[in-house]
Amino acid sequence: MNQRDVVFPSGRRALYERNHYSPAVRANGLLFVSGQVGSREDGSPEPVFEDQVRRAFDNLNAVLAAAGCRFDDVIDVTVFLVDAEVNFARAWAIVPEYWGQAPYPTLTGIGVSWLYGFQFEIKVVARLPDTTAA
Repeated sequence: MNQRDVVFPSGRRALYERNHYSPAVRANGLLFVSGQVGSREDGSPEPVFEDQVRRAFDNLNAVLAAAGCRFDDVIDVTVFLVDAEVNFARAWAIVPEYWGQAPYPTLTGIGVSWLYGFQFEIKVVARLPDTTAA
């Protein structure tokens, strides 16, 4: 079996190991990042929706940085929202703080009924900085 090239952000390895998944895996010049939620250091959710979205992006950026990436390297985004009809606009008011300038990555938004106590989750695929493929 091939060994996965796993990326862990600083200080959160035990949280991922406790939950039995990898925060990100490098493969074929890409970084596949697991869904990031607005969890505090102990894994509990931020109680305020907008703070939860910001924390999810901060957690995402920590994983990207651990792999030598930035949000500018992201090529595909999937977001999951509980009560999407209400929360999509609330989340998208925060996105410009993190998203950067156009051209933007692709996006798939999915409304869900449950996210393990969270209201927002973001997962991405990013280009690793040492790749030159277009």
